[in-house]
Amino acid sequence: MDAIEREKKGRNAIIVGISGNAALAIFNFIIGTLSGSTALVAEAAHTFADILDSSIAFIGFKIGLKPPDTEHPYGYGRAESLTGLLSVIFLIFIAYEILLDVYRKLLLGGALTPPDLTAALMALVGIVVNYTMTTYMTRVGREINSPAISSDAKHQRVDVFTCMAIFVGIIGSRFGVPILDPLVALFIVGLVLKTAFELARDNINNIIGKVPSDHLLPDIKSVALLVEGVSGVHSIKINYFGPYASVDIHIEVEPDLSVIEAHKISTMVEKRIISQVEIVTIVNVHVCITGEKGVCFD
Repeated sequence: MDAIEREKKGRNAIIVGISGNAALAIFNFIIGTLSGSTALVAEAAHTFADILDSSIAFIGFKIGLKPPDTEHPYGYGRAESLTGLLSVIFLIFIAYEILLDVYRKLLLGGALTPPDLTAALMALVGIVVNYTMTTYMTRVGREINSPAISSDAKHQRVDVFTCMAIFVGIIGSRFGVPILDPLVALFIVGLVLKTAFELARDNINNIIGKVPSDHLLPDIKSVALLVEGVSGVHSIKINYFGPYASVDIHIEVEPDLSVIEAHKISTMVEKRIISQVEIVTIVNVHVCITGEKGVCFD
C-alpha cells in the first residue's frame, strides 16, 4: 500500500471517529438531561474525551507520515505510538471519574433515581453506532498498520460495553433495582483499565522496537535467499517504527564475484524485500563472502 492510499484510509477512519463521537456526545447530553439519566450525561463527557483522543490520534498519524530527513533518517513513525500513549491517560482519567461517581452513590448516599426509558433507547443507539465505528476503525488500523488508529479503535470498543452497561443499569433501575447502575459502572471501570493496560503495552513495545510478528524475520530471510547469487543470509536485525520497519541484513555471495556484481545482487535483495514484505520500507544490505561471516564489504 502506497503512502497516498494509506493517508487517505487513515484520514477517513479518523473523520468517521470524530464525527460519530460528536453526534453521540450531543444526543447523549440532551437525552440524558431530559430523561434524568446521569449515566448518559457522564457518557456524553466520556464521548467528548473520545473526540479529543481521536484528534490526538490524527495528529500522531499525520506526523508519522512525514518523510525521513537529516535529523530523523528513519522517519517519524514512532510518533503514532507516542500519541497512542495519550489514549492511556484519557482512559485512566475516565476510570477515575466513573469510580468517583460510584463512590458518591454507594458510600455517600447519592440519589439513585430511575431515568426515563428514552435514555435506554439512546443507550441502544450508542451500542450500534460505537460497534460500527469500532469495527470499521479496527479494520482500517490493521490494513494500514497504524498504531494511532488501532489505539483509537480499542478505546472506541470500550464505549460499546459502556453503552451496554448503561442500558442494563437503566432497565434495572426501572424494575426497582437502582443500585444496579453503580454496580455495572464498576464493571465498566474494569474494562476501561484492561484496555488502558493493553494500549500501554502495545505502544511501549512499538516505541522500544519490538518485532511485530514472529513470521517477519523468516519472511525476510526467504525473500533474500530467492535472489540469484545469494548463498546465505545472517545477522538480520529489524527496527520497528510503528507503521513500518527498517532491516539490516547480511547476505553471503561467492568470493570470485566482482564488486559491481555483488552490488547488483545487494540492490536486488533490497528491492525484493521492500516489494514483498509489506511493512518494510528501508533495507540496508551488507555483502559478505560465503563461509566468512565476519568478512563483509559494504
